[in-house]
Amino acid sequence: MSTMQTGSYRRQRDHFEPQDADPAEQRRVRGLLEQIDYSVFVANREIISQMLPKVDAPTFQRLAILTATARGKWVAESLRQSESGAPSTLDQIARLTSARTAYEELAEAYEGLRRMVERGYIPIR
Repeated sequence: MSTMQTGSYRRQRDHFEPQDADPAEQRRVRGLLEQIDYSVFVANREIISQMLPKVDAPTFQRLAILTATARGKWVAESLRQSESGAPSTLDQIARLTSARTAYEELAEAYEGLRRMVERGYIPIR
């Protein structure tokens, strides 16, 4: 099974692709898949645009600042822990893990919002 890198995720390609299928059947299936993809697009556009009605450049800027701050806190915490030269305690590791998790979640949210705009699910004002 092959993998593809998308953002920070590795997704498995698990689509079966028959080599000797009838061309007419392949066209029919591709048509059905296009209808499914369009239905997914419409559902995403309608639902997400209701949930996130106002997205503009300042929205992205606020999220980028929050994400950069979280990244800075994560790295600053790791540097603080390295100053003593002693192994980190469980409490220190928990703080570091919490800071990294916060940064990663915010970074994924930023990328998710960007993809929503790219795919036309929400307009950017």
